[in-house]
Amino acid sequence: MKAGADIVWVGHAEPWKKLPGLAELAALPQVTLVPLDVSNERSVNQLAGEIGGKVDIVVNTAELHRAFGIGARRGTDVAKAEMEINYFGLLRLAQAFGPALKGRSADGVAHATAWVNLLSVYALANFPAHGTFSASKAAALSLAQCLRAEMRPAGIRVINVFPGPIDDEWNQAIAPPKLAPASLATAIVSALVGGVEDIYPGDVAQEWRERWRDNPKVLERELAAGGT
Repeated sequence: MKAGADIVWVGHAEPWKKLPGLAELAALPQVTLVPLDVSNERSVNQLAGEIGGKVDIVVNTAELHRAFGIGARRGTDVAKAEMEINYFGLLRLAQAFGPALKGRSADGVAHATAWVNLLSVYALANFPAHGTFSASKAAALSLAQCLRAEMRPAGIRVINVFPGPIDDEWNQAIAPPKLAPASLATAIVSALVGGVEDIYPGDVAQEWRERWRDNPKVLERELAAGGT
């Protein structure tokens, strides 16, 4: 809101669940909570039909994050759930909201401008302790690159965000350093203002990016050996 947004629609899949900070967020005058379940195509399409033509920027923060990789868990239910939100959720949003954004791309001073995807630094190299989550984010990264290619002719920027562990309810067991949500939000606003396509907010993400750029194979082996 401090960045100048007049209207902010916040999608909420479980209105009955009292998430930390949700009441304070809903109390802000610019914010309207709207029902949105990215695992449900009907829910996504219904919301896109209601507000899609008014949206300037889509920020996709939907995420399901569970620990473990392949051998420590039996069955595929958790991995399917991660893909359902982290990959197919992005696909549903892109199919529903993408045409509306592209249709408004030349709409004078009020044209649509950007699409932001909250990915993970684990999309760059699989972190076996969070192996299936890493795989779902890698799939989302590939899809986001396709979305960027399709949005570029309309002038819509696609910004991919690669944070390390965020200081939220899913990462309480992870040792610091962790990225504060406020710092993440500031980094996203800076990317929107500065026209940056890929950002790596936080110390962990910056370190991973440098190690990945220097030698991705070495990073893979270090992570396989239990490094972080």
